[in-house]
Amino acid sequence: MSTVTFEGNAVSVSGNVPAVGSKAPDFTLCAADLSEFTLSKNLGKVYVLSVVPSLDTGVCAASARRFNQEAAALAGVEVLCISEDLPFAAGRFCQAEGIKNVRTLSDFRRDGNFGEDYGVAIADGALRGLLTRAVFVIDKEGKVAYAQLVPEITNEPDYAKALEAAKACL
Repeated sequence: MSTVTFEGNAVSVSGNVPAVGSKAPDFTLCAADLSEFTLSKNLGKVYVLSVVPSLDTGVCAASARRFNQEAAALAGVEVLCISEDLPFAAGRFCQAEGIKNVRTLSDFRRDGNFGEDYGVAIADGALRGLLTRAVFVIDKEGKVAYAQLVPEITNEPDYAKALEAAKACL
């Protein structure tokens, strides 16, 4: 179990962040069109997993916009924005914002393992049941190349380090 903060208050996060160099835990999540995305069935690309509590917040929306602009411009890199948001809401957000280079995926309890397996499941406080902010880069073979559990949920991730790790995997 880890601890992050939300507006300065300690929040427990369950599960363990996978170590850099380890095999990324497999997952199956729901896309905006209700199709399923399974990591192990889609290896061969570099994936940036932008994990957010909800696209319905300013910081999460800003993160999706930034990754849409920057990381998605890298050939061979796909950005997956993962939250507990319903697939319909995530799809509407992307359509309204003109986000075309980020795939939204929902962990609204299809298998319920993503948050625990990636160490991002908020275990207590006002946001219990959501995912905390984190970024992971998964290389073409399915190994974790970068991991950041953002210490303060209301802060944006370190885009530069995540993008550098993604570039190094190409």
